[in-house]
Amino acid sequence: MTTSTKNPASPGLRMLIDFGPLAVFFLVSSFYPSESQLSKMFAATAAFMITIAASMALSHWKSGQISPMLWISGGLVLVFGSLTLYFHDGTFIKIKPTIVYSMFAIVLGYGLIARKPMLQLMLETAYPGLSERGWKLLTVNWTIFFILMAVLNEVVWRTTAPDPTDDFTFWAGFKLWGVVPMTLIFAIANVPMLMKHGLQARPEEAPLPPEG
Repeated sequence: MTTSTKNPASPGLRMLIDFGPLAVFFLVSSFYPSESQLSKMFAATAAFMITIAASMALSHWKSGQISPMLWISGGLVLVFGSLTLYFHDGTFIKIKPTIVYSMFAIVLGYGLIARKPMLQLMLETAYPGLSERGWKLLTVNWTIFFILMAVLNEVVWRTTAPDPTDDFTFWAGFKLWGVVPMTLIFAIANVPMLMKHGLQARPEEAPLPPEG
């Protein structure tokens, strides 16, 4: 999700920008020195907000821009993180991925129904050479992916940490060790279709869906 026509970020840098904040969130939630789950949640949330802002700044510095998807996902982290800290309620940060995934699914779904290339508009020139048919198939795939991830996030947090005082370590680990591999597998699975429909960029340069 972090691409640029000026100076494309390397795969390693893109991984850092896209998933670094998640890693920080997991580490703080796991090792913050407090017995209180609320204290851990607030510390992890604050760290998440700081690192997502740093990732956006790093993206602008290294690639010359902040992609639309990073703006949206980063902005929602800051909004829901602020709500979490202000109301002392971890529910906000736990439903944030559901909101992110649902919003992208709705936007892309609307584009399919209205026959508007919403994904192409969001990703701009991230997929050079991709045909109209390729964009449509990729939009369908991403829409399905976002719907499934929204449902999965709801299932995980509601079954493992539904209350603010519950241990949310499993949910935080799911975001890092579950969401990240699933996102990478999804991106790799789309490569043959992209190449078949005219993609001219190298597969490793293709943007990833937002992590939520």
